[in-house]
Amino acid sequence: MTRGELDAICAALPGAHNVIQWGGASVWKVGGEKGKVFAIHSDWGGEGVVLKPTEMTREIWRDAPGVGLAPYLGRAGWIRIEAGAMAPDDLRALIEASHAINAAKLTKAKRREIGL
Repeated sequence: MTRGELDAICAALPGAHNVIQWGGASVWKVGGEKGKVFAIHSDWGGEGVVLKPTEMTREIWRDAPGVGLAPYLGRAGWIRIEAGAMAPDDLRALIEASHAINAAKLTKAKRREIGL
């Protein structure tokens, strides 16, 4: 998935906010600039997407070619998916799930504010 494709998917999600940080990575957060990170597009070791899946999803995908623990964030359960390693619809579903997981961590007031 290219950076532009990720940006288009993430921009359509409620309360999504994009910042460029950590060496030029496209970092997507839910809940504003100081919200919760849910997806990152970077070139850390090649082009790829970093996101936080559910524990079950992580177990299902962990041995798939092109999928592995994310640099820096892997110890917290985040995975990195290399460009082209997953069907676009599967990757979109994982991005949407990561958004939902992280949106659930926002306060009730913040969730109401962004329409969740």
